[in-house]
Amino acid sequence: MAYTPAGLPPPPLRIPPALTRLNRPFWTGGLDGELRIAKCGSCGRWSHPAPAVCRECLSTDMRPTPVSGRGVVATYTVNYQQWSPRVAADPYVVALVELDEQTGLRLVTNIVHVAPERVRIGMRVRALFEPVDDTAVPLFEPYPVEPAEAS
Repeated sequence: MAYTPAGLPPPPLRIPPALTRLNRPFWTGGLDGELRIAKCGSCGRWSHPAPAVCRECLSTDMRPTPVSGRGVVATYTVNYQQWSPRVAADPYVVALVELDEQTGLRLVTNIVHVAPERVRIGMRVRALFEPVDDTAVPLFEPYPVEPAEAS
């Protein structure tokens, strides 16, 4: 647990991202319950983070498009180091999740609602969102939720 001086609120768990024209749909989609990833309107290739130009066909027709929010843990690490006084010191999982929509479509996230020692490469996960200021940070939880984890 993070040290909090008397009379001060506990530090926030998440630091809000700086929004840009290209990343705003990704960071705000969760406010509508959607994980939005850039998709090329010309060739259909998904790209994350959102580029101004498609990496496949060089089209500028990149559109924020909702995805299923389901995928697998491609790799992960458990962080025990409190790297900022603004972030809780409890161990947490930092993972690279590959989304079902396209091989290689991956994003860095946290795995929640499961003990860090139970996370595994290949674990099926689904997106959920944590509101932070005017954004919604995409997080992932095991899916289907195991009976012991559901509560």
